[in-house]
Amino acid sequence: MEGKWKTTETGKIELVYTIFCDDVRLEVGNKLTVVGIFHALFVPQMPVTLIKFAVLNHWRGEGQHMSEVRILTPDRSKAIVASHPGSFQIPVNGFADNVTIFANVNFPAQGDYIVQTLIDSTLYAEQTLMVGVVEQGISGSVVSESIN
Repeated sequence: MEGKWKTTETGKIELVYTIFCDDVRLEVGNKLTVVGIFHALFVPQMPVTLIKFAVLNHWRGEGQHMSEVRILTPDRSKAIVASHPGSFQIPVNGFADNVTIFANVNFPAQGDYIVQTLIDSTLYAEQTLMVGVVEQGISGSVVSESIN
């Protein structure tokens, strides 16, 4: 996958990937454990509140940067949650993982929510997080027409 390099006042940076998950833990040896990876949320009813929601961004490049993550409603009219700016350092020709963890995130309705990543107060990337309602059968089992 070809990256999207940007040069900022504080260095050159590329977002290699973003992962949505339930939690990220730092383990011995500076390894990350990523728990409950997902690309969409399907719930029995709306609204829904996630007790914990994590966004893992993997960067390469160089320099000192400020990162922010926010989640916008499907119509982009407001942020349902936004992180405080956090600083991270990428050594020359190196990489860094930046983890943002939100608590009690309320999704009021189904739709395509926009997860924005800002670097040095400038919008860097957007990903879509689909939140939908899943139909349940009489026995309580989930009815699905396809396997993703």
